[in-house]
Amino acid sequence: MASADPQPATDVIDWNTFGQILEMDDDEDDREFSRSIVWNFFEQAENTFTQMDTALGNRDLEQLSSLGHFLKGSSAALGLTKVKNSCEKIQHLGAQKDETGTTDLNDPEFCLKEIKTILQSVRQEYAESESFLRKYYDSEGSGSN
Repeated sequence: MASADPQPATDVIDWNTFGQILEMDDDEDDREFSRSIVWNFFEQAENTFTQMDTALGNRDLEQLSSLGHFLKGSSAALGLTKVKNSCEKIQHLGAQKDETGTTDLNDPEFCLKEIKTILQSVRQEYAESESFLRKYYDSEGSGSN
């Protein structure tokens, strides 16, 4: 007796987007396909955070912008809106623009300081998302078998 879309109330995930990933599963009981996508994202995100730390230490705004752009895309594909929004801010600041990407800042020190602060926030947002998704898949996998 499978329910249409078990969607716990949360602001961690956009269910419309994540639901599209879930629709690709052949078997709703094990959700193997979507689970592999999500677990791959976890790996990518951890690696990207490590690269961001290095780029921050090297004061490499261009690399930070690129990494922010990469993680923004990955998190957007899964519907992780908070992570996506924070990564977009990192992308813009790395390009020495304001958080919206509309105004040139030309202030590397300010941009680095802001990125450092946002990076702390995005790590927390990512941790919330990871915890939520792991619990979701644990509950999905506890059905039959």
